[in-house]
Amino acid sequence: MERYYLAIDIGASSGRHMLGHIEDGKMILEEIWRFENGMKEREGSLCWDLDALFEEIKTGMKRCKELGKIPVSMGIDTWAVDYVLLDEKDQVLGKTYGYRDGRTQGVDEDVYKIISEEELYSRTGIQKQSFNTIYQLMAVKKNNPEHLKAAKTFLMLPDYFHFLLTGQKCSEYTNATSTQLINAQTNDWDRELIERLGYPQEMFLPLSQPGTLVGSFTKEIEEEVGFSCEVVLPATHDTGSAVMALPGEGDKNLYISSGTWSLMGIENKTAICTEESRKRNFTNEGGYEYRYRYLKNIMGLWMIQSVRKELENKYSFAELCAMASRRSDFPSRVDVNDPVFLAPDSMIRAIREMCAKTGHPVPETPDELAAVVYESLSDSYRETAEEIEGLTGSHYNTICIVGGGSNAEYLNRLTAKKSGRRVLAGPGEATAIGNLMAQMIQKGEFDTLEQARRCVGTSFSIHEYMPE
Repeated sequence: MERYYLAIDIGASSGRHMLGHIEDGKMILEEIWRFENGMKEREGSLCWDLDALFEEIKTGMKRCKELGKIPVSMGIDTWAVDYVLLDEKDQVLGKTYGYRDGRTQGVDEDVYKIISEEELYSRTGIQKQSFNTIYQLMAVKKNNPEHLKAAKTFLMLPDYFHFLLTGQKCSEYTNATSTQLINAQTNDWDRELIERLGYPQEMFLPLSQPGTLVGSFTKEIEEEVGFSCEVVLPATHDTGSAVMALPGEGDKNLYISSGTWSLMGIENKTAICTEESRKRNFTNEGGYEYRYRYLKNIMGLWMIQSVRKELENKYSFAELCAMASRRSDFPSRVDVNDPVFLAPDSMIRAIREMCAKTGHPVPETPDELAAVVYESLSDSYRETAEEIEGLTGSHYNTICIVGGGSNAEYLNRLTAKKSGRRVLAGPGEATAIGNLMAQMIQKGEFDTLEQARRCVGTSFSIHEYMPE
């Protein structure tokens, strides 16, 4: 009888339920539910609809019952930095803001009055991004201090969903590092920093590692979905799960976790918290077994996703790739990491205005727009690879691309060509696979992460691109 595991992977634009099991030494995946997600405007703020997301979580689990494939365990991963504050009755305080909301603009200066940017990086190793949780909480302190005063529990979003399923609260380590409140030397909450910032100490729970058993479903959830199973923590930060799924010897290569964001980096045993690293905006995110993901956040496929949406989804991503390849001669490039591309009213207008501002020909047609995005992205990948080698003193011959962007054949070819490195693309479902791996290791399907990675390398198709 098959032992099934359920990964619920919720991204900023969609979520899915993936069942996994081991058959003849290979991991087999089955998508059983998919749903849309996105930030909703609420009284002038960009927010997440947690109630709707939780209903989708339960609806997808009911499919397990319908299929007769009851998982032995399940776990949820999401994007990073966003959170809830719970009061003494475990009710959510205030709005659940999305990271693209503008309330944190300028808040960094309030933080830097308390601790310098340089000291903050040396303690946490986390790159500055305006939406990091540390700045979001400062915005609460400024605008809604009553919420901080009433807060008894701080939970990242996957931790909150796990709590709703089990009644048990825990704080998973990999996602917690994205708050910029974890000390990179101790791998624990930086209590002194939290004190200095004036955030309530008691609301931050002890940290738990991926593979930790949270508990089983409450009676109410069991009755609603039709079964009970154990909840096991994956790396709840989706990038943490995706990087777990690097195939074979993936930990010895550069990687790009490619989706809405492109996270490009390496796996390290220790954090690099140097001033040069800070200046170049690299981050040290916590990973499985305290393996640091030393990486840079690159704007990623968000740009082409936004362009496609503005073109009324007339073209598939494969078609946009093909169109871009036919206009590879179009000369314009943009800095994909410029803040203007974070949440523009119109991505097409933002690209055109940036081209005009920098003296480049303005892209007018869909194929020209796609060419600018893909060429600019691959330029950023090449530059980042060179930066990583300069900062680490090591050379990397291969770039492993995992996640949805691994299917972007033209972008993969461009990346190999411009970086002068071999590109291995796949698996596309890396985040869900990594989520399942943490559960499977906990249940003894694999003894080590290395063994699980070798299984990934033989279970899924990996495409190779060589520099031309």
